[in-house]
Formats: sequence, structure tokens, C-alpha cells
Amino acid sequence: MRRVPSARWVTRPDPSSTLRCWETAGRLNIPVIIHTGEPPEFFKPLDMHNERWLELSLFPDRRRYLVPVSWETLSAERDELFRQHPKTRFIVAHFGWHANDLARAGRLLDAHPNIVLELAAILYDLGRTPRAAHEFFVKYQDRILFGKDTYAPTEFPYYWRVLETNDEYFDYYRDYHAFWKLYGMGLPDNVLRKVYYQNALRVTPGLPRNGWPR
Repeated sequence: MRRVPSARWVTRPDPSSTLRCWETAGRLNIPVIIHTGEPPEFFKPLDMHNERWLELSLFPDRRRYLVPVSWETLSAERDELFRQHPKTRFIVAHFGWHANDLARAGRLLDAHPNIVLELAAILYDLGRTPRAAHEFFVKYQDRILFGKDTYAPTEFPYYWRVLETNDEYFDYYRDYHAFWKLYGMGLPDNVLRKVYYQNALRVTPGLPRNGWPR
């Protein structure tokens, strides 16, 4: 075990047991949801150039720049894991924190056919680049899953509005995440159905097959 500045204990798992875990998940067709890192801005100094300065000011425990590991290092290690286990399906939480760089998100999907992206807690990035996000979702419509960190009914309308409408210049529900306005992506119905539930039915064995809209 080693001590890190965030005052959390970190354990190093036995490599062989971890390897067996990924291989077993692939053999049994059990998807693995994987959360790596945090938003890239959390790893940057808290200054006037950091667009997440308010959140980092309000929540000091999110200041990952105090931890001796970079965001790029974590992302590279994650990508190598995907490469080493091509038979294991990974659900990459939070778009892999690449929603602010959709070209990179596309390269990640192209390089690793065994992964899909999940869109919890990155709505503020999609809503500020609606045209690019629209094209991305259309191109990779089979590789994206709707997701939320928490069940919060008051937040869902913001997702519907960004994903489904062509509305312009409206507020995000959590101002310390994003101080900018959002715009709707206006996704077509066939893409929305895949993102909302059809892809999940394909990716996750055992989900009920009845009761979904057609």
C-alpha cells in the first residue's frame, strides 16, 4: 500500500488475479463498466485558465493535480487494458472524459471494437458543441449508452432537451459544472432509441426484453 496526497489508501491488486477477472468477464459475456480518472481539468492547476475552477474551489477533494499521476497516464493505461483484452466488453463511463474532444473519442472507438461509451455527467460538453455531437452520435450510434450517476428526476429533462431538441441557449442544471449555455443536438428517433435502450439490450445480457417502446 502507498500513501497519496488525497489522503486515500491505494492498494495494488495482484496482476494475475486482475488478469483472470477481465478474461473471465469476457468468457462469460459480462460487460465491465470502467471509470478511469476524472475530468481532465481536475488534473490541471486551479487558476484563471481552468474552466472548472468553481467546482475545484467548492470541492477541494476533487483537485487531482495534487496526486502524483497525470490524466494522460491514466488514459494510456486504460487504453492498454482495452487492447490486452479484446474479448472483454467494456462500458466506458463518462465518455472516457473525452466528450470535450470528440475526435479523440472517435479514435478510441475505432481502435477498440470491444468498448462502448456511456454519457453520464458529460452533458455540459455535448450541449456546447451540438453539431459536432450530433454527427458523432449518428456515426457511432451503436456504441453509445445513456447513463446517469444518480436517479434524479429533476435532471432528466435537461438530457431530453439536449439529445432530442434543437433548442438554443438554455441553462445546465448544475452551474458549478458548466457556466456556459447548452444547445440541443436534435438527434433522429432511430438514434435516440439505440442510445436510450436498444444498445443496452445488446450489450447487457439478462435485461428484460419486454416493455420497451418500438
